[in-house]
Amino acid sequence: MRVALFVPCYVDQFYPSIAIATLELLEKFGCTVTYPAKQTCCGQPMANSGYEHEGDSCSKLFTENFAGFDYIVCPSGSCAHHIKHHLHTEKDKPEGEHIKKTVYELCEFLTDVLKVTSLKARFPHKVGMHQSCHGQRGMHLSQMSELTAEPFSKPGQLLDMVEGVEQIKLDRIDECCGFGGTFCVFEEAVSAKMGKDRVADHIRNGAEYITGADMSCLMHLEGILKRQNSKTKVIHIAEILNNYES
Repeated sequence: MRVALFVPCYVDQFYPSIAIATLELLEKFGCTVTYPAKQTCCGQPMANSGYEHEGDSCSKLFTENFAGFDYIVCPSGSCAHHIKHHLHTEKDKPEGEHIKKTVYELCEFLTDVLKVTSLKARFPHKVGMHQSCHGQRGMHLSQMSELTAEPFSKPGQLLDMVEGVEQIKLDRIDECCGFGGTFCVFEEAVSAKMGKDRVADHIRNGAEYITGADMSCLMHLEGILKRQNSKTKVIHIAEILNNYES
């Protein structure tokens, strides 16, 4: 299958190793992966700030870059969610509708499309899973704790396949970290307090690493951890799934 790799701006600029891990993972499972070199921002920051119409040019460029692929895979629940639900394509509607149906967050793609049941990966550490809001409530990567329903977690399912990983139990399994895109800029005090609470839950329960499917959330938590001189680190789930640590 022909897969286009959709890399979020902040991953491209600050965490390119996540994009590389995603590429290598997809290739390990037999995908023919293309990176559309002219891709830029998907337009989510403008939408988060209430200026969704300002992202029309982003939608147009995204459609030009990603039309025609069997699937589009992104190592970010929030960016994948934006494209799936907010891509504006009035002038290129057939292509846009196809894109909305074929864009997937990485964990969702591995579990639902590729049907991955085993991984050659090893990561002998205690890991806390941060369930990002867009990934969980928008892309349905895991069950929401307030619902009386059978629990599930697609990222957790994949972590269970990794040799040596011990997933710790958190006190509040799906609480927001406070990042929220531009929310952390306009409401920095609230955002920082929410992040500190999230970090404290992981540390209290013994996490050596905090992982998740959205590096934007993890970047927020990483800043707090560094300011606290904590030994706990953050790592995107793609890097764990693609890792074979001795």
